[in-house]
Amino acid sequence: MRFILLLSVLLSECCGAQAQQTTPSVVPAPTVPHDGAHDFEPLLGKFNFHLHFMLHPLTSNPSWTDMDGPGACYRVWDGRAQLDTIELDSVSGGHIEGLTLRLYDRDSRQWRLYWANSRVGRLDPPQIGNFRDGHGDFYTADTINGKTTLIRFDWSRMNSGTPHFEQAFSPDGGKSWEVNWISDQTRTGDAAWGEPQPGRASTQPPGVEAPQRANERDGQHDFDFDFGTWKMQIQRLVHPLSGSSEWIEMKGTTVTNKIWDGRANLATVEADGPSGHLELLALRLYDPRAQQWNISFATSDSAVLSVPAVGGFSDGRGEFYDSELFHGRNILVRFMIWPVSATEVRSAQAFSADGGNTWETNWVNTYTR
Repeated sequence: MRFILLLSVLLSECCGAQAQQTTPSVVPAPTVPHDGAHDFEPLLGKFNFHLHFMLHPLTSNPSWTDMDGPGACYRVWDGRAQLDTIELDSVSGGHIEGLTLRLYDRDSRQWRLYWANSRVGRLDPPQIGNFRDGHGDFYTADTINGKTTLIRFDWSRMNSGTPHFEQAFSPDGGKSWEVNWISDQTRTGDAAWGEPQPGRASTQPPGVEAPQRANERDGQHDFDFDFGTWKMQIQRLVHPLSGSSEWIEMKGTTVTNKIWDGRANLATVEADGPSGHLELLALRLYDPRAQQWNISFATSDSAVLSVPAVGGFSDGRGEFYDSELFHGRNILVRFMIWPVSATEVRSAQAFSADGGNTWETNWVNTYTR
């Protein structure tokens, strides 16, 4: 009896071993990371917005108010970037003109969301994150009421035709969150660059006019000459600040679109040359209080906006400066742009490694109608 049982066990193990040897093992296919380059496409087009927001976040005052108005979202870089604009009003007379530039980083598969409003004319720190199962979370840190505060953007109902957005602040490192901004959108149609933007055309939002100082001009329309489409020729120094004299040329097209009736604009560039294909954008925002422009650049490869170059125009010539790291060294950067005629514009970028005593020009653009 024991022999029969033992034989039965041996036969079972043998057959099992044969079955394991003859049956190929199933290897699960590797998980392909989600490519979120088009996750914000449902926002493209024209929408009506309803905004419900807290007047004094992170205080003992829980008052809320509501605003309504139109907005539009435009495609950039075949959808791997977007420019979203809104113009909202309240019954009490409040007014908001805002924009969001969204850039997709193909390496990290994350989005960076940059927000600005016309009253300030400067970008907030980018919200960074992505979508999972149709739900998007984006985070950053900023100073609110003098304290470092975490900020969360929360997108949902993207494919419903009525997208939903919430902003929340956390003063305790993410342990608790206070929702202070809720918006719901209702789609009204398609949006294309070159069409009049939704909202009323105004040269300055009511109630926030920057008083013009004596003997000083207001430069909020200094970029009006640049609106439209231009042919572009680029000359670029291959190795700046190295003693090199090797230059390359690229040719392409640049288009500048008006935002906030000219107090902001977005210029996009597509060019080709020996170094390959270039996609570049420049977001220009007018600060009505400082009466200066803030210009930030990005390429589709990096999807990160540069430190803003700040400056303005004098005698028809624009000069803008910032400080950046270049090969581990801090340098000064100067960007200049000026109209040569009604059909030609030029711009140039230069670096200085000695505090502005000397400048090396490394990028020259010529634009023609």
